[in-house]
Amino acid sequence: MKGLMKYLAVGLSVLVMAALLVGCAKPPTAEMDAAKVAMESAVGAGAGTYAKDGLKNINDAWASAQDEVKKQEGKLFKNYDNAKAIIAKVTTDAAALKIETEKKKEQAKQDANAASTAAAAAVAQAEALLAQAPTGKGTKADIEAMKADLAGIKGSVAEIGTLIASQEYFAATDKAKAISAKAADISAQVQAAIDKAPKGKKKAAAPAAKAPAAAKAPAAPAAKAPAAAPVKK
Repeated sequence: MKGLMKYLAVGLSVLVMAALLVGCAKPPTAEMDAAKVAMESAVGAGAGTYAKDGLKNINDAWASAQDEVKKQEGKLFKNYDNAKAIIAKVTTDAAALKIETEKKKEQAKQDANAASTAAAAAVAQAEALLAQAPTGKGTKADIEAMKADLAGIKGSVAEIGTLIASQEYFAATDKAKAISAKAADISAQVQAAIDKAPKGKKKAAAPAAKAPAAAKAPAAPAAKAPAAAPVKK
């Protein structure tokens, strides 16, 4: 009987110690700090712009981890294992999101540069067509209006470069596409005017400049006739 009581006492002591150890479990502060650093790094890379869905998922998981920590803090016997698992996943996912964001940002930059090049080409094409536009009375006003429109568009091309320099790649792409569309519309209108204009009404090419006449060389002086020989008496 005494032996049984002894074993029961030892078992109870072990349970009490285990309960105390569990009850004294500390919040995963270090793990939470590491997760915050990983999340901030992803946001700094531009996840809020280039990977919104992924960032939302991570923020939701982070909120869940915080709720789990608070729930355990209100218990007598605390267990942060579940919170630690969630936090570890947040840290891993945030690191992966940063890499994904950087790739998407680089692609957005390439797209913006390509759109900028296309916009400049569209404006140049419209200018070339306007130089060939008919000059008749029926089209002069329209052509002048299109020239004014193109001048305004051309002035906006520089703004694309400013947006790219400030890493506003989506805005730069949108602006470049808008410029390309307007320039293409002007080109189409000018081409239609050129096609409809009578042959004689189309803007004639400048006549070739005549080559200056070659200067005449001065005439050589006439040769003098030889003097007649004296007659002998």
